[in-house]
Amino acid sequence: MKLARVCGRVFCTRQEAAVEDKKLLLIQPLDWDTGKETGSPLVAGDCVGAGSGEKVFYVASREAIVAYQNCYEAGCGTALPPVDAAIVGIVDGYQLDGL
Repeated sequence: MKLARVCGRVFCTRQEAAVEDKKLLLIQPLDWDTGKETGSPLVAGDCVGAGSGEKVFYVASREAIVAYQNCYEAGCGTALPPVDAAIVGIVDGYQLDGL
């Protein structure tokens, strides 16, 4: 899992049907050790109701689709959304050993 900060929201007038009713957030990846920004911001599907400025952890690639599996099986949507990243938790705090 990777650390990021929510830095915006993405609004679409038209999108793939499986993405409708899914909140899409812009997140800035962060380094776990320093908390500094790493890389470019990316779009992630929000599975947990994260808000602006919150630190979150996210998964990418195939794991992002797995984050939506329970919702799909419960009948919340017609298909799994085509996402490359999914927010799966809101970080309240963390501790690194030895630092």
